[in-house]
Amino acid sequence: MDGGPHPRNIASTSTPATPVCRHSQQILITPSMVKKRRKPRGSNAFHLPGPPPVLVLPGRQYFAQQTASNSNPRLDVPPPDPIDQDRPSFYDDKKFNQWQRWSNEVIPSLIGPYLTYQYKSSSLRHRPALQNDPVECTASCHRRTLEVTCVFFNYLEVLNIDCCPCAPAPLQLLKLGLFACAPIAPSLAVDLCVLELVRTLFVWITPNTTAWCEALEVFLTARGYKLSTKDNLCRRFSNVYHWYSVLVMNAGDHVYSLISQHLPSRSLGDDVLPAQPSDYLCSRCPVCFGMQDWQKDHGSHLKLDCHVCIDACFTQKQSANSHGADGLDPPNPTRSVFISDEEVARMEAHVLACRGSLPGRGTKCKKPEGDEDGYKDGMRIPVLTLDACRESFLAADEKREKASTRFFANTGIMALLCHHDCVLWLVNMTSAGEKQYYALALIKKLFEHLPPTMTVGILYDIACQLERSCLKYQLLEQGILSRIIFSISVFHVYGHQWPCQLIYHPRKCEGFGLSDGEGCERLWSALKMLIPPLRVSGYHQRLFVLNAQVRHLDGKNLDTFGKWLSRRWTHCQTKKSSAEHALRQLSVDEANICPEWRAQVEHQMKPLSRRSKTNNDEQISKILTLKRTLSNLDDSVRALEMQLCAGNTLNNASLGIGQLNDLQQLRRSIFLQIRLDVQAVKARLRERLRQRKFEIERFERLYCQTVNEHKLHVHAEASIQRRNPTIRKLVTTYNNLCGKLIDLIRRGEAPAGAIAPHSISPTGIFQLDVDDDIWQDVGLDSNDMAPPAWLADENMRAAIKFQLEVDRCNEERARIMRERCVLQEWMMAEWDALQEAHTHAAAVYDSENDWESDEERENDELIDELEEAALAGAYIDLDSDSYDI
Repeated sequence: MDGGPHPRNIASTSTPATPVCRHSQQILITPSMVKKRRKPRGSNAFHLPGPPPVLVLPGRQYFAQQTASNSNPRLDVPPPDPIDQDRPSFYDDKKFNQWQRWSNEVIPSLIGPYLTYQYKSSSLRHRPALQNDPVECTASCHRRTLEVTCVFFNYLEVLNIDCCPCAPAPLQLLKLGLFACAPIAPSLAVDLCVLELVRTLFVWITPNTTAWCEALEVFLTARGYKLSTKDNLCRRFSNVYHWYSVLVMNAGDHVYSLISQHLPSRSLGDDVLPAQPSDYLCSRCPVCFGMQDWQKDHGSHLKLDCHVCIDACFTQKQSANSHGADGLDPPNPTRSVFISDEEVARMEAHVLACRGSLPGRGTKCKKPEGDEDGYKDGMRIPVLTLDACRESFLAADEKREKASTRFFANTGIMALLCHHDCVLWLVNMTSAGEKQYYALALIKKLFEHLPPTMTVGILYDIACQLERSCLKYQLLEQGILSRIIFSISVFHVYGHQWPCQLIYHPRKCEGFGLSDGEGCERLWSALKMLIPPLRVSGYHQRLFVLNAQVRHLDGKNLDTFGKWLSRRWTHCQTKKSSAEHALRQLSVDEANICPEWRAQVEHQMKPLSRRSKTNNDEQISKILTLKRTLSNLDDSVRALEMQLCAGNTLNNASLGIGQLNDLQQLRRSIFLQIRLDVQAVKARLRERLRQRKFEIERFERLYCQTVNEHKLHVHAEASIQRRNPTIRKLVTTYNNLCGKLIDLIRRGEAPAGAIAPHSISPTGIFQLDVDDDIWQDVGLDSNDMAPPAWLADENMRAAIKFQLEVDRCNEERARIMRERCVLQEWMMAEWDALQEAHTHAAAVYDSENDWESDEERENDELIDELEEAALAGAYIDLDSDSYDI
């Protein structure tokens, strides 16, 4: 054992002790030490005597009294309290007490000595010449001598530490450059250089203290050093490493708090509406939120003030305890980027209250046949397109289980990152699916730290579904929702429908520049080495390790901000020059590019017509209604009658009938019904082919792309190819309906003069050439339809693509220039604050150490007396070699 806290006081409980014989021997035992006796059959109503607790030591350790003699026990003693059977074991109590002492007493008291040792050793470059002087205790404390084994890189050393409460062992060992394994009576201490090497190593590889300790023990054994303790090195070294990491984190936060006191004050507004991004956000990413006054920044013309991305990871799971116990895992006294469970629970309750009662699980709402597609809840995308996107992604289905809650206590984590891949917040997930309230909790937390007019672009792999839910159920306040522009990350956008890509693709959405929204994927890649050890760790230990890794990534990002901006600037300039050069090579009027792009978006966002058994009756009813209206009009409203006649002619032409006789007989016409179905299927097929054509363009030029984008190409191409069977099915349906129309015309069951539409050949259907049969509406429409320029003109299509690239590059260029200025402004403020903090610390240090020793003061007093006696000169000559006067 590492030496736990020693109890000083013993408190008794109100439970009486077990009566025993007068001459029997009394011993103290724990309830777990009592041997279990099997009850005879039929004796469940009787109770055997148990050891009631009589003593409670610090740490909630319960002791009972038992007789050592073999006298028969009394049967009138009540059974022990069943709660006592669930008390933690002695080891858990000891661990809890040590944890409390480390957190509340030892670590806060070691921050100053640790920083002092770092200063004297020049950040552990050399070991200062310090001696372990005997401790002089003026409080007459109880003192004891400890034998501590010290672990260095290539040898072991045994030290005897004379300690007391005024000078505890961890403090004395830290002054010697060692860190203790226990807060009171350590038996092992490790060199700070060794710990710093291990701490640095474990953020680059999978942390494994067991393997490290075994390797170190074998290494030392081969050189003649052998540990004589029972548990050897592993348990005690793990304790040393953990609390040393806690000390380093708290010392870093302490230094930063001292520097922050000298930073220029920023306008904070009131408690509800801050005027500037919070200090927390500034510490997370100074490039995004480090400006002194964001309202007068250099990029005020940008549509979005900052970009963030959200994603979930279900590989960072924690297994549930196989025995059903929670275990003793106290929290660590360190700063965390995780949102508290209480905030997540409040958001979950808010979402459930907004949604109200939903249909039961497994029930499926069927739409009535013939229901027209349209827009709902303020969305710019048709309902059928949103439904197709929801079915394409597992993340959009909240009921789908991605991690079993039976085997995992924590199923994953969700992250909110800024444009520069800096972690803003994390949230711990406990549900089986990717619930929306996790993302909403992150978004709400972000806007609590932002000014009331700051706009944010959010990239999420199912942003269309999240915005749909927010608008439908009012999950976020209107003041927050109006400042958000949703977009979909580049890697996931190809899995969405083409109309969804037109609105949510970051390369087509204004304001996002060249942001890809894949920062979370890069974070998961950096954390993948933690998957094995965190799968079996405790709850708070898992959060502690993740926080430590995030701190390491923060340091890496801070060191590479300048290189990141330089790399993005070069990429932006190269991409813009290439797009502008290609745009000049096309013989296209630049004034027509933007109108054609708007026309393309407007056309491809229209809801598609659906097949219905009542289309024929509806069209005939409309015509008959117009006929009756025309017959009742007066000659005085001649102009209105002409307009109605024109509308009547249009509706009749949609049916393809040249004569207006016997409309009542056409209400149940099978030919007209099939003909309207053919029109609906062809319109849907034509739109599907258009969507595929625009998606596949990038892969038809795959030879000119770099190898680094190959994975993205494979993923996107697979998403597109999954929709090919749907297109082929539409072609088959269309050709079958055309065959039915031909049969009706051949049997004479069609109206006079009816023309059968042309069938579509499956061969070459995906080429979508201008002269294909897909554009020929023979027998379906009396008007000739010419394909629009944004679809038929190859030069116009290429010009639209290059113009969008130029627009996004211009946005990225303006954002990089703004971020460069913000980084320079933040760096100058930090440097000035650091210099002021250094000057202030030096002044405090000099004032505290401006004193003379007792011997020097005695000599000064003696000199004063000798000067009065006219003998000062002789005294100074004698002692000039020893004292500098």
